[in-house]
Amino acid sequence: MNSELSKIFFEMSVLMNMKGVQFKPRAFEKAAHSLGVLEEDVREIYSRGGIKALEDIPGVGAGIAERIEEYIKTRHIKDYSGLKKQIPVDVEGLKAIEGVGPKTILLLYEKLGIKNREQLERAARAGKLRDIEGLGEKTEQKVLKGIEFLKQTHGRFILGFTMPTVRDIVERLIKVEEVERVEFAGSIRRMQETVGDLDILAISRHPEKVMDFFVSMPEVAHVYGKGEVKTFVRLKNGMDADLQVVPPRSFGAALQYFTGDKYHNIQLREAAIRQGYKLNEYGLYEGEKFVAGKTEEEVYKKLGFEWMPPELRTNYGELEASASGKLPHLVGYGDLKGDLQVQTDWTDGENSIEEMAKAARKQGLEYICITDHTKRLAMTGGLDDGKVLRQAEEIDRINAKLKAQNEKFRILKGTEVDILKDGSLDLKDETLAKLDVVGASVHSHFNLPEEEQTERIARAMENPNVDIIFHPTGRIIQKREAYKVNVEALIAVAKRTGTVLEINAYPDRLDLKDEYIRKAIDAGVKMSVDSDAHSTAHFQFLEYGIAQARRGWAEKKDIINAHSWQEMLKMLK
Repeated sequence: MNSELSKIFFEMSVLMNMKGVQFKPRAFEKAAHSLGVLEEDVREIYSRGGIKALEDIPGVGAGIAERIEEYIKTRHIKDYSGLKKQIPVDVEGLKAIEGVGPKTILLLYEKLGIKNREQLERAARAGKLRDIEGLGEKTEQKVLKGIEFLKQTHGRFILGFTMPTVRDIVERLIKVEEVERVEFAGSIRRMQETVGDLDILAISRHPEKVMDFFVSMPEVAHVYGKGEVKTFVRLKNGMDADLQVVPPRSFGAALQYFTGDKYHNIQLREAAIRQGYKLNEYGLYEGEKFVAGKTEEEVYKKLGFEWMPPELRTNYGELEASASGKLPHLVGYGDLKGDLQVQTDWTDGENSIEEMAKAARKQGLEYICITDHTKRLAMTGGLDDGKVLRQAEEIDRINAKLKAQNEKFRILKGTEVDILKDGSLDLKDETLAKLDVVGASVHSHFNLPEEEQTERIARAMENPNVDIIFHPTGRIIQKREAYKVNVEALIAVAKRTGTVLEINAYPDRLDLKDEYIRKAIDAGVKMSVDSDAHSTAHFQFLEYGIAQARRGWAEKKDIINAHSWQEMLKMLK
């Protein structure tokens, strides 16, 4: 239900914005973000404590809590239905196109009656957008490019936005009396940045009861087929899900089979054949004799391999490394001690410095660095030199307060300074020199030629005050392609200058990609894993940054904020 409400509140935010409503759109957008990443189902929260418990959810006030209650009771929100009748457009589909915001959606609806992406594509291809005041031919071409990009990513789901639903389904299946064990597999278990369908494996002596429970779950929108030991459904979020009950002796073999990617599994089956075995989802066989299959470990061990973390099973040399005892000791999901990219309500964040610190501490972190945007990013209320220094004074005050309370938590002073078109920065060097950590980012001129974009970022890296390059390629998954940049050249500059490269954990960024992480490790370049948090709810995204690091074969020594803040600062320029 969380994802359903998140979608509704996001649409309400956009529709209110289109109607020119003041203040409310931001409140609904905050609630949508919060519910989208909330791991506990709102129904459980409501049943435990009613509206008051709902109001404890970050970003949920009294009015929104009442609407959540209304939806739980009736599966309907009256003012949402009213807004949809007034402006009957597919907000989610249109807003997904890069450069199409609330005002553009309203303009397209009022001028051309466009309600969905298909109608917009036809109008753009017919040249109808260029004649609308405020749009023009450039917008028309950008819209078409954005639509083509979305077509390429059709059928994939962003891991971090999907995982709460997946975990909720699996956790409720585990509680079914007839279920002995449940695991999800596939691309989700490999923690890929985008995932396809959901594969679930279970052990049960009464599979028919498990199947009955599965098809009755509220997340299920359609049942393709229901059998005694296998059921295939479509979820309300559009994802297909497959539940299969397997015998206990085959569970490990099935989990391995449904976890490794196609090429990893081909390599493993070929290794089995070379040794006189046959490997499939039911087990490892020598002729007709069952040899192994109860656990993944025994399957790999029988074939001469160490068990390897699911994130590595992509045929990138992991089997060879396993056979020779050279698998990396991957950075762990609990290894991060700090977060070096955190936004607050000084710019476009939702919470105060102190609230972000408390949330980070609750997440198990020992420190954060405040990195609000700078003046070039005017739409976020970016800080100029004076405001950055005033914020530093505020951080000193809060740190003193924490120390007086015997709290062992540190807030570091930082910034997300903007890299201008020529590679210079939008804050003075003397300001940057007074901060603990300086991250630099590209937020404009995405269409520069590759050589010029590379030189631009490299120049910023040459600045002795720039410690980290945030989200180095600028991509937004399923929204915007990476800008053209020679990442290998940037890695070389990072090595020479001692600049850290970020692995941005925000689910639709996950930037750097795993292939670049491996190259950075090979070059001896250090990295950070940061949440890019704009809300107290966003620290949980660090898990997906760690997953990205693990898929890039990163160890704890490669990640600077897997160390204490004192040790981390020594790793910077």
